[in-house]
Order: sequence, then structure tokens, then C-alpha cells
Amino acid sequence: MSRNLLLALPVSLLFSAACFAQTTSFEGDVKGEDGKPVQKAVIKIERKDIKGNYKVTTDKKGHYFYGGLPKGTYKLTVEIDGKERDSQDNVPSKFGDPLNVSFDLAQAAARAGAGGAAPTKEQERGMSAQDKAAFEKKKAENEAALKKNKELNDAFNTGVEAQNNKQWDVAITSFEKASQIGPEQNVVWGRLADSYIGQAGTKTGAESDDLLNKAVAAYQKAIELKPDAPEYHNNYALALAKQKKFAEAQAELTKAAQLDPGQAGKYYYNMGAVLVNTGNMEPAGEAFKKAIEADPNYADAYLQYGITLMGKATTGADGKMTPVPGTAEALQKYLELAPNGKDAETAKALLEQIGAKVETNFAKPGEKKATPKKK
Repeated sequence: MSRNLLLALPVSLLFSAACFAQTTSFEGDVKGEDGKPVQKAVIKIERKDIKGNYKVTTDKKGHYFYGGLPKGTYKLTVEIDGKERDSQDNVPSKFGDPLNVSFDLAQAAARAGAGGAAPTKEQERGMSAQDKAAFEKKKAENEAALKKNKELNDAFNTGVEAQNNKQWDVAITSFEKASQIGPEQNVVWGRLADSYIGQAGTKTGAESDDLLNKAVAAYQKAIELKPDAPEYHNNYALALAKQKKFAEAQAELTKAAQLDPGQAGKYYYNMGAVLVNTGNMEPAGEAFKKAIEADPNYADAYLQYGITLMGKATTGADGKMTPVPGTAEALQKYLELAPNGKDAETAKALLEQIGAKVETNFAKPGEKKATPKKK
């Protein structure tokens, strides 16, 4: 396999933080109308952006915890003796510590008494004209809010389904509608930006550039609403890189890595992948190097870094290839970390091209290599 062909191979992109197998969790407490903890209350957790339903019950202290959830938007409802007593809707989960969603049934009852529940006939007879007007106004506001929320969820769910099927036109139309109904929802802007990126990949020239500009603007809006979301900074950086705005992209990736240091290696690898696939090998090498610095055991980053260094090799009149320092070491490190990896043969072929010995006798992680005993 020729060196030029190897350098032309596309690098798979870990496109969003959701691909990094991170999970989210909820916890909280349930207090009854008497102020005491409620045990065995059922907490129903309904995922809004993609269908999913989960349940958990409170312990003796009225506390609950549910982990292992995908990142998304949820509705949490507390149910006691088969009756729903209170709920919190459109709650976005987050990476890191569990998000606290607690319920105070005394406050819920007070809210209901203030206009949430319809008055009985007896209560209605005792209401003044002013009270009745206030109730009707509150009722109309609640009905309008419910209608708006349904329209928002319908548009959002349609967009998610279309996005999953790579129907970018439908996804964009749906998320644009959702952004008009609920402009304060960061997840809508994030999804809209992702859809613009997907559509841009099917276009060329001015059409592609226009979609990239729209994606950048949508990511900026998502970040404005939720600046602590590393996935938005990551995906925004990838869009900037496609526009060849490498300095700005690097700054956004740095923010993502600071917000989510455990995944910093993957964020920098993402950058390298975009740069390789757009033919920008020099900055790609720097990105893969940063990925290695963030995660010294990131096998694929060593391979891609080695490949970018291969592009700097020189060939003499005798046809002999002279690599730059660090090339063989990067490829050998990949083989050490992934001796049976999918690109092991590629790494070996590159080492043979530069005349380096292919090391195959690697120790197991944490194990020292055996040394011959002196006679």
C-alpha cells in the first residue's frame, strides 16, 4: 500500500459527546404535605426527545436516585397510591453529578389551590367576580402553555426521527419550527445545528457554505443558552474547522476539554479527524498530538499522528525514505496498545516503508518485558 494512499484514507469521526458513552442521572427527595419524607413514592422518568420510560421508588428517607440515563430532556412525575401528585417537565439532564429534582407536595397543593385545579360548585359560589376572572385568566394561560408545549414536542420529535434517518430537509424544517416555538430550548438549537451540518455534507460550493454558516450560528445560540455543555463546544469547533477557522476551533475544543477533562482526548481526536478529512495535515498532526497528551493510552491517536508524520518524510535519490523523528515511535506505540487492532497491518506496513523494525513482543499492560538471564 502506498504512502499517498494511506494518507488519503478518511478518518472516522467521533461526532458528538453523545458518542462517548457517557450517561446522566437524577436524584431528589419527596416531601409530603405534612413536610415529612414520603417513602415508596414512585418517580416516573419519561424521556422527551427520544421515547423512553423509567421508574424508581423513594427509600425510607424519601430519597430516590436513577442513573445510567442517556443525555436528553425528561419529564419527572411523582406518583403516590396510583395518583400523580406533581411533575417537572422539560428537564435537561447533564453529564457529571446527578441532577437534583425534588418534590414538595405542600407547595404543589398550594399551586393547585392558586388556580391549577377547577373549583368545586360550592367554592365557585363563594368566589368574587375578581377571583373568577383571575381563575379564568390562569386557566387560559395554562391551556395556552400546554398547547405550546405539545407543538414544541411534536416538532422536536419529528426532527429527531428525521435526523436519525438522515432526512436533513425534514429535520431542519422541524427544528426551525421548534426554535420559533421554544427559542429558550438549547437542545433545539443544538439539534438544528447538527442537521445543518448533515445537510452541508450533501452539498457543495455556496450551498454547503451557507449551511455551515447557519450551523455555526445555531451552535452559538445553543452555547449562549447552555455554556457549560461540552458537546456544543465540540461540535461548534468541528463546524469552525470545516470553515478553516482553525484558531477559533482550537479555542472551542479547549473549552470542551476543560468542561469534560475525562474526554479531552476524544475532543482533540475529533479535531484531527476533521482536519485530515479536509486535507489539512499539519494542524491535524497537532490535534492528534494533543489527543495523546490528554490520553497517553489512546491507540488510534498514535496511529493517526504517525500517519501525519509520514507525510513529512523525505525520499532520497536512491528511493530510501527518511522519516521525521517520532514517526516510528508513534506507530510502534499504536501496535503496543492495539497489537490486534483493525489498523495493525497498516501500522506494520508504514514501519516497513521507513525501514523500522516491527516490534511484536509487547508486554501486557503493567507487566515488564522479560530480559534474558546471564549464564
